[in-house]
Amino acid sequence: MKHIEHIFFDLDHTIWDFEKNSNETLGELFEEFELSLHIDSKERFLATYQTVNGQYWKKYREGKIDKHTVRFGRFADTLERFRVPDAANLGQRIGDKYVERGPHKKNLFPNTHETLSYLQAKFPLHIITNGFKEVQSIKMGGSNLEQYFDVILCSEDVGVNKPHRRVFEHALDLAGCSAQNALMIGDNFEADIMGAQKVGISTILFDPKREHKTTKSHIIHDLKDLQDLL
Repeated sequence: MKHIEHIFFDLDHTIWDFEKNSNETLGELFEEFELSLHIDSKERFLATYQTVNGQYWKKYREGKIDKHTVRFGRFADTLERFRVPDAANLGQRIGDKYVERGPHKKNLFPNTHETLSYLQAKFPLHIITNGFKEVQSIKMGGSNLEQYFDVILCSEDVGVNKPHRRVFEHALDLAGCSAQNALMIGDNFEADIMGAQKVGISTILFDPKREHKTTKSHIIHDLKDLQDLL
């Protein structure tokens, strides 16, 4: 990849370990809101929420629902699946606490700082995220990530979400980089990989759980693998 001059990263599920941080926060809220009175297992609650949350984020990427619906609807929907009374009101209360507390969690994927330090010495690094702007800055600041990145673009500033080409084109403009000299690294095949490729950006799919089999992109399973590729 000798043509690469700028590297763009996704944040959630790629650098910031969203699943681990989310589960820690939800585990705390499960106890605080005494959800065990209605749900027989914390593990079932977490698994159901992760499924529902994924569905809501897919709809958000596609522009079918707004940020407010994602923020609160995912919790109300999860609670309704367990027939928890007053799910809409309780979902809003849990949603407020989750957004207030979750972004302060600091779990990153293994070898994050080591790899970013290595890459920063060779390339300008940037972030492109679909996450909510007000919480992404908290995540990055609390995890000491801001030091590595020049451009930090939240898709809501563009008015559309990845994989829309406008998000990637705007990121390239901000970085002063051509698509031919850019690399996008992310975990979501549709949003990060296909979206970037549509504007001519090279890609690496981050797949720590080894869930994907594709010939349409380079794949890594650990961030430190980037040191061999780049």
